[in-house]
Amino acid sequence: MAKKRKIDVKAYKKRLTGMREEVEKLSEVTEEARKPVQLDQTMVGRLSRMDALQTQAMQLETERRRTVEIQRIDAALKRMDEGEFGYCVSCGINIELKRLENDPTTPTCFDCAELSEG
Repeated sequence: MAKKRKIDVKAYKKRLTGMREEVEKLSEVTEEARKPVQLDQTMVGRLSRMDALQTQAMQLETERRRTVEIQRIDAALKRMDEGEFGYCVSCGINIELKRLENDPTTPTCFDCAELSEG
């Protein structure tokens, strides 16, 4: 395990909680757009239906990404509760502060992230 360093866990926890609330609000706002599209040909034309289906598909993908983001936030909050926040889940060294400031949900240091992408 890496040498302990001082991280303002309360500030990161507040930021992560705010991020989670924002994602949840966005999800609520777009709930209607994710509902099944009515395909009644007597009410709307073919192009309008295609547009509605495309909009629905985009909103469903956006919601899937929001779900992943909430999972990342929850995982970071769990690492905080376990005293593991700020340490790479792969190698255990300190995650670079600039990396945490940019994305407090990041679970890995730069080197391990590069290895997993390569």
